[in-house]
Amino acid sequence: MTYYAGLDVSLKEVSICIIDDDGEVVAQGTAPADPEGVAGWLKNRSLAPKRIVHESGQLSIWLQRGMVELYLPAICIDARKAHKSLSARLNKSDSADAEGLEQLARMNWFTPVHIRSEESDRLRALVGGRERLIRLRKDLEGHIRGVLKTFGIRLTGIGQAQQRQGFRDQLAAAGETDPVLRTIADGFIAAHITLCNATADFDRALKAKSKATRSRAA
Repeated sequence: MTYYAGLDVSLKEVSICIIDDDGEVVAQGTAPADPEGVAGWLKNRSLAPKRIVHESGQLSIWLQRGMVELYLPAICIDARKAHKSLSARLNKSDSADAEGLEQLARMNWFTPVHIRSEESDRLRALVGGRERLIRLRKDLEGHIRGVLKTFGIRLTGIGQAQQRQGFRDQLAAAGETDPVLRTIADGFIAAHITLCNATADFDRALKAKSKATRSRAA
């Protein structure tokens, strides 16, 4: 007998439904929301589905990689297209969605999504983290400029990385003119240093990864 599985994934648990070739439900239940939990649930019931489908979502990339590593025939499918089929069902629940997904698996009626490599996601995380830190630093600089203009203090621009210390020096000087501005300056200078140092760490990590990639390609 051939079996098909549908997984409806939430942050804490996975609703699992198994059907056979005739579309009859063989087993239903929940497992922890991790690859080992799904594998253990299937093993305890001596079930080896031909195809396991789950929708794209927050945990889908991690879950897909883990299930493949455990030799489970998992496929991540397009959640938007799957939703069109699942929304037609009268009963909307996690278990009902899991049953709907395994029906899609049985009929082979789904659109797989591409799962990026773990190395690619590491690079994306570094690039995204660096971008967010730079944005936070610029927001901080823009905010303090606006605050100080209220008191007639205008800070010069930052055209290069070397000028960031000059920006902090100007901010420290502004703090000497007023106790409240001194409190603001001390807090913002510390935050600005932290953001600049963190961004520099990301820069070094990206350069090292780029160099390692070029070495492997050579």
